Amino acid sequence: MTTLNDFSYTDKPVALTAIDAASTAVDFQQRSDDLTGAFVRTLVASKPGGRLLELGTGAGRATAWLLAGMDATATLLSVESDETLIEIARTHLPDSRLTLVCDRGETVIDTLARESFDLIFADTWPGKYNHLAETLALVKPGGFYLIDDMLPQPNWPDGHAEKVLALVKTLEQDTRFHAVKLSWATGLMLLTRVSA
Repeated sequence: MTTLNDFSYTDKPVALTAIDAASTAVDFQQRSDDLTGAFVRTLVASKPGGRLLELGTGAGRATAWLLAGMDATATLLSVESDETLIEIARTHLPDSRLTLVCDRGETVIDTLARESFDLIFADTWPGKYNHLAETLALVKPGGFYLIDDMLPQPNWPDGHAEKVLALVKTLEQDTRFHAVKLSWATGLMLLTRVSA
C-alpha cells in the first residue's frame, strides 16, 4: 500500500549528488532527507521575493532544496559553524541569491533585525533549543518558522526527548503563532506568525 511518505522525486536539485558524495567523504551523517527537502521547497515557493534564513547549513542539502523553491528575487542567508561543511555548500551551490556565513548561529541571530524574515528553517541548536525567543522575533507577520527532527531519531542522546517535548510545548503556547505538528519526514513543526 502506498503511503504519503512514499515519494520518488525525479526532480531533485542537481547539486544533491555532489553534496552527498562530499558529505560521505567527510563522514557527515546528519543530512536533511528528501521528504523535508520537498516540503521546504514547496513552502518557499509561497514566498516570492522572500527573505529566508536557514540555521544549520550542514553541507547544503536542505539549502539546495530551498534554492530550488525560491524565485529569482528571493534571498537566502544560511549559517553554519563548521568550516568544512560550509565549504562543501559553497563549492556546490554557486548562487547569487545565497549568502553563506560561517559563524555561531547565536552570534548571527543577535545581529539580525526583528521581523525581517519570511521563512526561517531552524535545523540546528541555535534558533531551536537555544536563542529561540530571539529567532522567533525575526519572523515577519505572515512568515513561517519551521523545525525538523521532532520525531524520535536513533542518534538522539539521552535526555533529548525531554528537550523536544519542552520545545514543542513552548511553541504551542506562543500566541503570536499558529502551529501544526506533522508526522512527515523526521517530524516537522510549522508555525505561521499571525500577530506582532
